[in-house]
Amino acid sequence: MTGYGLATADYANAKYSVEIKSLNSKFLELNLKYPKAFSDKELILRNVCSKDIERGKVSLSINVERAGGEVTGATINTALLSHYYNQLIAVNDQLNAGSSNLLQTALTFPDVISYKEESVSEDEWNNLYQLFTSALTNFNKFRADEGAVLKADLELRITNILGYFKSVEELEPRRITAIRDKFSQFLDDAVGKVNIDQNRFEQELIYYIDKIDITEEKTRLKSHCDYFLQTLASKEANGKKLGFISQEIGREINTMGAKANDAQMQQFVVGMKEELEKIKEQLLNVL
Repeated sequence: MTGYGLATADYANAKYSVEIKSLNSKFLELNLKYPKAFSDKELILRNVCSKDIERGKVSLSINVERAGGEVTGATINTALLSHYYNQLIAVNDQLNAGSSNLLQTALTFPDVISYKEESVSEDEWNNLYQLFTSALTNFNKFRADEGAVLKADLELRITNILGYFKSVEELEPRRITAIRDKFSQFLDDAVGKVNIDQNRFEQELIYYIDKIDITEEKTRLKSHCDYFLQTLASKEANGKKLGFISQEIGREINTMGAKANDAQMQQFVVGMKEELEKIKEQLLNVL
């Protein structure tokens, strides 16, 4: 969800620039900074950003540099100020008050200071809006380019998980045989082969193997990985959905690890977990 877009243009006697920046966020947090003259256009800008950006901590800045150092500000009515000031002096002398801040007092009287109402013409606003849309286009292109890189990385991570998964599948048949031999040898050493009830041994072994069977986990993990890639290829904004799928992938990997009972299989599970953590970190950048 990180992005950056900038557009600049000259209009009349001013230079305009629109800058859009965003960082990761679960929701849309929009902060606008613009000259007071454009305050009545804020709702338009917010609506467009909400529709086009969707998520992220977004900062939109509009800057106007007037040519020749043109400055707009407050205007002092000097005639009215003098009138008030002279009256205050007269009253001060009459009362022998000895006040020394009469000018400051006079400046606070009504209509002494007036502020020019800033406004923009329709033509100026149309030009600025076009500049805003250009900055938004550049911003979205930045996001799209970054998204292509993220997509390739996420696909690689899923491919790596499936690679570890294939190694687990190849190891699993040997794991069952190794467990059977291990238990058989343990009982031979403990009580002697002639004292073992083979029927009971087979029953207990089947019960134990059933407890550590990972057939369902393998099926679901493969299904979740395929669904993740399918969702990733969609043109819709599926960042949250991908997050939910990654949680399901993690659940199957963790269960597989708990049932592994094999050092080499555990290594493959750890490899899958590492890849999944990288996926979760990258998903923070996905819209």
